[in-house]
Amino acid sequence: MKVHKLAYPEKPDTEGIGYSVAAGFFDGIHRGHQQVIGHAAEVARKEGLVPAVMTFDPHPSAVLGNKKDVTYITPLEQKLEILSDMGVGAVFVIRFSKEFASLTPEEFIECYIKGIGARHITTGFDFTFGKFGKGTPDTLRQLANGAYGVSVVGKVEDGGEKVSSTRVRKLLAEGDVQGAAGLLGRPLMTDGIVIEGDKRGRTIGFPTANVRPAEGACLPAPGVYAVFYESEGNRYPGVLNAGFRPTFKDPDKSELSVEVHLIGFEGDLYGRSARIRWMERIREERKFDGIGALKEQIGRDKDQAVKILQEYAGS
Repeated sequence: MKVHKLAYPEKPDTEGIGYSVAAGFFDGIHRGHQQVIGHAAEVARKEGLVPAVMTFDPHPSAVLGNKKDVTYITPLEQKLEILSDMGVGAVFVIRFSKEFASLTPEEFIECYIKGIGARHITTGFDFTFGKFGKGTPDTLRQLANGAYGVSVVGKVEDGGEKVSSTRVRKLLAEGDVQGAAGLLGRPLMTDGIVIEGDKRGRTIGFPTANVRPAEGACLPAPGVYAVFYESEGNRYPGVLNAGFRPTFKDPDKSELSVEVHLIGFEGDLYGRSARIRWMERIREERKFDGIGALKEQIGRDKDQAVKILQEYAGS
């Protein structure tokens, strides 16, 4: 998969290549996004074009809203990996800047539709572009002048509600990783690296990998979860605590930690990359009266995680 990272007014060298492009931010690449990308791929197959995706980075709210804590369901590198697995042939990553946001719909089309060699554009029904989001799918049609075709994918619903990144985020904020997985079409994945912790887990018989998530990763609500932990081609069942370790520290003075006890694993993981697949929530995080009570509860959590993960063994 060819990745073109562009900052306005850069254009890729795509002379002689025709693309069927799915355009959108695509945070999460949920089931609605998959319909848009899949339609673009189908057009590519029928018309002999390269299946492509146009996306944007960083999130518009980080630029226009001056937000410092913007999170992503699928950070860019993970998004690119998923798109590659979907068979996308090329991705155009447009750097979202104030200068880019000031483009009129006409300028956007000239530079980033016609300018990249797009022969067909597929968007969701609510896709907007150009200054103040004035461009719509109808605008794409009106300004095509025969240079490209346009397809619009309608609303994708689940349980009578629109499948959206906002809805996925709401479910994650509630700790409902199963519900989020239903909308995503796969479990939430969090990538990170194992860092040095306080090693308290090993003193109570449950050593943990202290994972520092990738910058900007959208995490579920604090709690205890059954997860799969992947590193260097290996996969392990695990029980994860995301939270503030209230039994040991004052929650008001703690930073959120992500700690995973790998079931059936012994060894050193420090400095290694990790991928966490969040399967089910077991319980909320809570403070215990002492180490003994905490240890007993972790044992029960581990047993429950084993039962839960057996159901997903083939996934």
